[in-house]
Amino acid sequence: MNRTRLVFVLVLVVALAIVGLSYLMRSDGGSLEPERQELLEVRVACALPVEAWVREAAEAFNAEGHRLDGVPITVQVTAVDGLTAKSRFDRGEFDPVPTAWIPDSRYLVELVNLTQKQKLGRDVFLTDGEYRARPIAISLFAWGIYASRAEVLRERYGKVDWGSIHDAAVARGGWAELGGDPSWGYFKLVVPNPQRNVGGLAAMVAAAGEYYQSTRIGVADVTNPEFQQWLGELMGAVTDFSSLSAYSAEDLALFGYSMGDGGQLLESDLLSHMEGIQARWQEPLVIIYPEYITWFDFPFTVWMGQETTAAEKNAALEFERYLLSEEVQAQAVLHGLRPVNTSVSLDIEGSPFARWRDQGIVTVVPRASAMRSPDRDTLDTLVRWFELNVTQR
Repeated sequence: MNRTRLVFVLVLVVALAIVGLSYLMRSDGGSLEPERQELLEVRVACALPVEAWVREAAEAFNAEGHRLDGVPITVQVTAVDGLTAKSRFDRGEFDPVPTAWIPDSRYLVELVNLTQKQKLGRDVFLTDGEYRARPIAISLFAWGIYASRAEVLRERYGKVDWGSIHDAAVARGGWAELGGDPSWGYFKLVVPNPQRNVGGLAAMVAAAGEYYQSTRIGVADVTNPEFQQWLGELMGAVTDFSSLSAYSAEDLALFGYSMGDGGQLLESDLLSHMEGIQARWQEPLVIIYPEYITWFDFPFTVWMGQETTAAEKNAALEFERYLLSEEVQAQAVLHGLRPVNTSVSLDIEGSPFARWRDQGIVTVVPRASAMRSPDRDTLDTLVRWFELNVTQR
């Protein structure tokens, strides 16, 4: 055999070896290339206030048969409160790990990423690039209070805010002392349980902001004895935290005055249940916007760990783009959420923002101060204070 033939044979043997090795790897399940996957599954852990909208969008997305590089995508949505999701990430209890997470607010993403970075030495959620956390809708905290009660508070205090609510809460003579109907009893505040729901924790942060007239609070503010006494008196106006679910506006719609006179709740939840409250009870809620606003931005956040493939991460981005489309953002408005796509108006047909304008809803929020997200130490201190002073009382 001459030299040319020998080289040809060697090249042929190497080529056959490469093809054979590649076949063995694929047959052994060693490849996760997209073209080998029959289905791309996107698992979304979703905050409760946007769960109904996101689930509807996922069902429409699945029905439309979206694909990535020819591979069908299917989206599964699981409702989980932001605090619960944070705990599961911290303790490694998600099995399987979600492809994407939509928490109530960006600060939860930052807290989880900080914990995971300390464990793994790398980010699991990104703040820039195409996989960055990106808001998909917005809502805010507003006072939702029965009209008759709001009228009495305004007559006595001039306004409805945390200060007047506190003073009403500690009035020994109850509503009779405040100028209301004696049959109303004592003022009853509605606040979700801060141990189980982001809304309850956000309510305490908002109250602290107004107490200190500041958009930022820290550990020293929370541990101030005078503030703790004030907050304790305020939380004492909640009749029973155990009877309140994570859906406080729904509780108001179902149980009315027996559940509470009003509280600072998520605007989208109030809008979603306004019709039910109108139909079931004698009077509607009125909506009042506080001076210190707490925003919820519901960021769509892709998990960057090895538990999901690159194709699954990109499939998650496909669903994120779908949520941000004009059509799906318009559906968000019908759920009482403010769109982040600026091409979508709040005044579309069927918008609850237009329907409930007479109750105080505004499309443009009056000039107000936005509360900044507390750091982890401050949140932990608030939760600990609640455990020691409210749940064990």
